[in-house]
Amino acid sequence: MTLPLKLPFAPMEALSVDTIPEGANWQYEPKWDGFRCLLFRDGERVELQSKSGQSLTRYFPELVDAAAALTARRFVLDGEIVVPHGRAFSFDALLQRIHPAASRVKKLAAETPSLLIVFDLLAQDKDDLTGAPLSERRKALDAFAKKVLKGHKTFRLSPATTRLADAKTWLTQVGATLDGIIAKRRDLPYASGNRHGMQKIKNYRSADCVVGGFRFNEGKKTVGSLLLGLYNDEGLLDHVGFTSSLKSGEKKALTDKLKKLIGPPGFTGDKPGGPSRWSTKRSSEWQPLKPKLVVEVCYDHFSGGRFRHGTRLLRWRPDKAPKQCTMEQVVGAKQADLMKLLK
Repeated sequence: MTLPLKLPFAPMEALSVDTIPEGANWQYEPKWDGFRCLLFRDGERVELQSKSGQSLTRYFPELVDAAAALTARRFVLDGEIVVPHGRAFSFDALLQRIHPAASRVKKLAAETPSLLIVFDLLAQDKDDLTGAPLSERRKALDAFAKKVLKGHKTFRLSPATTRLADAKTWLTQVGATLDGIIAKRRDLPYASGNRHGMQKIKNYRSADCVVGGFRFNEGKKTVGSLLLGLYNDEGLLDHVGFTSSLKSGEKKALTDKLKKLIGPPGFTGDKPGGPSRWSTKRSSEWQPLKPKLVVEVCYDHFSGGRFRHGTRLLRWRPDKAPKQCTMEQVVGAKQADLMKLLK
């Protein structure tokens, strides 16, 4: 017997929307901030596939070993790889797991073990479940989890609800540590490779940041991005991210304005382009600015002392004193215990 689904298999994706869809045919789940993963087990063989179809198998040996030890021998799970850190998850620690050295992979697997949050069952034994509606697949997943995954620390079942009130609670009360929510149509099959029937609603918040530096557009002498800073508890200005959502027609005037403020040190705490295996030559090519300018930016997630994704410039804040731009804006919210959401 072999699995009915073959590698690589394109996972279902989500369409970004601004509001939570409503109706009896919608199921809601937390949006986990990790690596999307399809886990294939076919007898003795276990494979982990990324969202882009690449193999993750060698980077997470603890997941492979745990899957190989399960009583079920043939199945395909859809889920998210995360690395627990206290009551939440560390995306920075997760990034470090993608390392070329086998010795380093083994060491990190022991020091920062991952877990797989499971939210769909795509195949079991000889049965391809992708043609069944989500309502049936979720029942099958619940039964699989109860029989095969129950009590296993490496595999956790993602919660799901049809109650809009629960979804709104996840989106607001868990906003400090959760990436958002996912809405899925319960009456539709698994749409491999497209976004039909699945939507994501992210948490978007704003913060006032000091412009501690900037980078030129590559090969040009106009500003390409603003480097953002927030003051930490020691009063030092830490680099926390960037924004490149600058209007083309305003770049020349903005460049002239920024050039007049160039001066060290720019950031007095954490600086851009710190040494890491993710750094590039361009990481260190930035111009420090005197801490005079403040901008309000929109962001969706803050972890590890940085905005996880690029931010969007909302407006300039000449009315705001730079010293008022502190870390409390992004880390002062109540941190929810994400581990308690998992079964």
